[in-house]
Amino acid sequence: MKDTIQKVKQLSDALFDEIQSIRHHLHEHPELSFQEYETADYLISMLKKWGIEIDQRWVKTGFTVILEGKYEGATIGLRADLDALPIQEQNQVPYASRTENKMHACGHDVHAACLMGAIKILHELKDSWAGKLVFIFQAGEEKLPGGASLMIEEGLLDKYQPERVIAQHVYPEYEVGLVGFKSGMYMASADEIYLTVKGKGGHAALPHRNIDPIVIAANIVVELQQLSSRIAPPTIPTVLSFGKIQGEGATNVIPDTVTLEGTLRTMDEECRSLYHQKIQQIAQKIAEAHGGECDVNIIKGYPFLVNDTIATACSKAAAEIYLGSQNVKELDLRMTAEDFAYFSQRSKVCFYRLGVGNKEKEIVHSVHHPKFNIDESALKHGMGLMAFIALCNLEEINQSQ
Repeated sequence: MKDTIQKVKQLSDALFDEIQSIRHHLHEHPELSFQEYETADYLISMLKKWGIEIDQRWVKTGFTVILEGKYEGATIGLRADLDALPIQEQNQVPYASRTENKMHACGHDVHAACLMGAIKILHELKDSWAGKLVFIFQAGEEKLPGGASLMIEEGLLDKYQPERVIAQHVYPEYEVGLVGFKSGMYMASADEIYLTVKGKGGHAALPHRNIDPIVIAANIVVELQQLSSRIAPPTIPTVLSFGKIQGEGATNVIPDTVTLEGTLRTMDEECRSLYHQKIQQIAQKIAEAHGGECDVNIIKGYPFLVNDTIATACSKAAAEIYLGSQNVKELDLRMTAEDFAYFSQRSKVCFYRLGVGNKEKEIVHSVHHPKFNIDESALKHGMGLMAFIALCNLEEINQSQ
């Protein structure tokens, strides 16, 4: 084991400049969800330079790479996402985005670069391990219905049948050198709520002649905020929030309609379904009670993400060996969402966090921020740890079979 760690770390050090260059290229040329054509072509061209061919294209801009060890054994999947966000970058760095209003503000350039590094490391060591590794470069994580769901629909899991699937995600809340794991439920499902309240507008000084959609909307919001304690048990984290209310009126004008936009997050499918029913019933009944109407549109998003206990324990133990136990943390539940959850609904997975922050260098901004960046020494940890975690999971499964 010590010999393997040493080899992985040596390869990570040797590959750093090349993997950093890949990350810079991706960061300079961001592409939005399901538009990652140049991104995929660039990565595939780099793989060809290394003598590695892709196995298959998925969902147009996604693709997979297969590596086989010296001996037969288990199959493990390793996943990275490729898409950027519609954000104008504010970082003053040489590799800043060259495309207006597009930026790798969620670290997917880091994920892809680290997966490329892991491929190179594991390819160099392929005579020392048994089994098959499936490297999944996924399109469209940031946009519904999510590239993971589409790749699965196209048959990715049916084709490769991985025993486990591993993914890592940047985490600026942790200083570089730290990683985090959580077994069991980790991230929430995410649904979009759109309400259109219809009334009868008019002069604000004559409210008795109107059906005020603003009053109706206010009552709907207040009533819906009480849903959480009445549907989900206290043990199931749930969030229902409205972030946008718009009524095109004025100080003396009551509008005809008011629109509301919100999000529902939870970690239980039964409660999730019941929420959908109750939101529609409550919104429509309140509107009707005031003489108005309410159109309800709920767009079902990603499911909740569940980390497999055994896969997570194995991956966490590998991280403790590779980085030292003092650098491996226990993550808290998060109400944010991630389309890797689709893999967790079909396979045993481990989704863990890679520390990329550095307060001394003022690298402190969270993901989806126009000044998000990373301490690039995290690339060494990212590619090396992912490679070592893959080897440890293969070994554990092979020994159990």
